[in-house]
Amino acid sequence: MIREDLRNVAIIAHVDHGKTTLVNEMMAQGGVFRDNQQIQDRVMDSNDLERERGITILAKNTSAHYNGVKINIIDTPGHADFSGEVERVLKMVDGALVLVDAAEGPLPQTRFVLQKALQLGLKLIIVINKVDRPDARIAEVVEEMQLLMMELDATDEQLDSPIVYCCGRQGTSSLDADKQEENLVPLFETIINTIPAKEVDVDGAGQLLVSCIDYNEFVGRIGIGRIERGKLRINAPVSVCNFNNNKVRTNCRIVNLYQIEGLERTLVEEAQAGDIVVFSGIEGLNIGDTVCDPNKVEPVQFVSIEEPTVEMTFSVNDSPFAGKEGKFVTSRQLRDRLYHELLRDVSLRVSDTDHTDSFRVCGRGEMHLSILIETMRREGYEFQVSTPRVLYKEIDGVLHEPIERFLADVPEDMTGPVFSAMGNRKGVLMHMTAIGSRMRLEFSVPSRGLFGYKSEFLTATKGQGIMNTIFFGYEPYKGDMQRRSTGSLVAFETGDAVTYGLFNAQGRGTLFIGAGTPVYEGMVVGYTNLADDINVNVCKTKHLTNTRSSGSDDALTLVPVVKMSLEECLEFIADDELLEVTPKSLRIRKRILNGELRAKARFKDKNR
Repeated sequence: MIREDLRNVAIIAHVDHGKTTLVNEMMAQGGVFRDNQQIQDRVMDSNDLERERGITILAKNTSAHYNGVKINIIDTPGHADFSGEVERVLKMVDGALVLVDAAEGPLPQTRFVLQKALQLGLKLIIVINKVDRPDARIAEVVEEMQLLMMELDATDEQLDSPIVYCCGRQGTSSLDADKQEENLVPLFETIINTIPAKEVDVDGAGQLLVSCIDYNEFVGRIGIGRIERGKLRINAPVSVCNFNNNKVRTNCRIVNLYQIEGLERTLVEEAQAGDIVVFSGIEGLNIGDTVCDPNKVEPVQFVSIEEPTVEMTFSVNDSPFAGKEGKFVTSRQLRDRLYHELLRDVSLRVSDTDHTDSFRVCGRGEMHLSILIETMRREGYEFQVSTPRVLYKEIDGVLHEPIERFLADVPEDMTGPVFSAMGNRKGVLMHMTAIGSRMRLEFSVPSRGLFGYKSEFLTATKGQGIMNTIFFGYEPYKGDMQRRSTGSLVAFETGDAVTYGLFNAQGRGTLFIGAGTPVYEGMVVGYTNLADDINVNVCKTKHLTNTRSSGSDDALTLVPVVKMSLEECLEFIADDELLEVTPKSLRIRKRILNGELRAKARFKDKNR
C-alpha cells in the first residue's frame, strides 16, 4: 500500500538559521491554528530554557495539512551539543528540509546534519532561508551547498535536490530567487512532489522503532516513533525487543495511543504503517527498542549515537550553606535524577564513582551539560559540579584527544586576536575565506583548548564576531596548554560581605559579589590577573574610635561587580575548584575550604 495521504519530514540546519520560525509559519498556513488565534513566536520551543536562549534543545513533533495530505514535521535542534537528538529522529522520516541562512551559508552543524541525512539516503530539499536579509548572498550560498554535498559524497540524485527560497518570518517562499510568493505554497508543493509517498505493508505484523522517550508522572514512560509495518491497536498484546540486546519482553500492552495533530495529541484506537505515533503503558521502555507483534519478533536496527567528548563530576553539596535553598539535596535524589535523564537523552552517559556522593556525567559538550545543570536547579536540586574535562582515548597505544572544527566569522581587521588565541590553544588553520568585509576562519583545535574561550573571543572581537564549533574527530594528544591565566580571590572568613572589606579587596582584582552577600571560608569572590590565588577578607569592618564612625563607609565607592552566567562559571572554575549550584545561587568555591589545608596540599603537589 502507498500512503499518498502522508509525508514525514524533518527540518535540519545549523543553530539560528530559522528552523523553528519556519515551522511556525508552516503550521499557521497548514490549518493548525484558528484564523483569529493569537500565537507566539517559535511556538514549538515550549521549554522555558529554549525560549530564554532562543535555541531548540529537544526535537519536537507537529503536523500540518496541505491539499488532503498530512505532513508530519519534526523540528530538530541546531546546536552541536544536541545533535544526538537529530541523529535518532531522522530514522522517523523519509525526507528532510536542509535549511541554510542566505547570508551565513552552510556552517559546521549544517555539515553534520547533512552528512547524517545523506548517509540515511533521505530525499532532500534545500531551503535558502532569510532571503530578505540585506546582506543575503543567495547565489554564493547555493554554490557553497553544492560544493558541500559533493564533498560529503552525495549521489547524483541528491545533488539534483530542489531548491526553495524562503523568508520564514514573513511566511513566504518561491522557486525563483528573485521574487517571493505570498505564502508557503511553493514549499508545500515541493515537499509533496519531492518526498515520495511511502510504500508500506499495512497487513504485515506490527513493528515500531522507539526514537524518542517522554515521561509523565501519571503514566510513566511515553514512547514516540514511526510504525514501520502493520498496525498498532490499543490493548493489543505486543513484545519489546532491541537490536543490540537479545532479551525479549512479552506480555506488554499499549494502554494509550495518540497521533499528532498540530500541537495536540489526538487519542486513536489504531494507527498503521507510516504514522508517527505516541503511546504509553509499557514499563521500562528505552530509546532504540522495537515494539512488535508477539508472533513476529523482529528488532529494527537503531542508529549508532556518537560518543560523548566531555565529562564532569556531579556531587552532593557539602559547603557551609548546604541545604538552605534546595529541595532535593541527598545523594539518592541526585543519583535518581541523573539516571532518569538517560531515559530521554541518548547522548548522555552517567556512572557511579568510588565515592557514594559523586557521579560521573559525560555529554557532547559544555552546553549539553550546562542545560542539564540549569534544568535540575530549576527543579529544586542542589549539588556541586567539577570543571569540565575532555575524554581521552588510547588508539594503537597512542593517547588521542577530541578535536573540534572551530569556525569564526569576524571583521577583517580583527583576525589577529583569533590567530593568536588559536596558536596558544594548538589550533591549526584549515580554511580562510573573505566574505564581503568579513573573514571566515576555520581551525581544527583540541576541545580542551576551547574551554573558556567564548567570552575572550567576544571581548577580542568587540562583540562583532560569531563562533561555532562541532566535533571533528580524535587526533594524537597535542601537548600541554595553559587553561587559565588568572588566579582567584578567596574569602578566608565566614559572614556577610561589607563595603569596607570589598573596597579593600577590589584593589586586588575583580569582584563577583556585592555588599550584603553571605560568604564562607574558601568561597571564590573574584579573580586577580596574577597567576596565584589571593586570600581576602571581604567581611572586614572598620575599627571604630571616637573620631571614626561607621557612617563614613558611605564615602567608599565600589566598582560594579561581574555577574557570571552558568556557562561562564563552568568556563572559569579551575581544577581545584567546584561550582555550587542551588535553585537561587551559583557559588564558586575551593575543593579544600580551609586556607591552611589548601596551602599544605598545594605544597605537596609542587614537591611531588
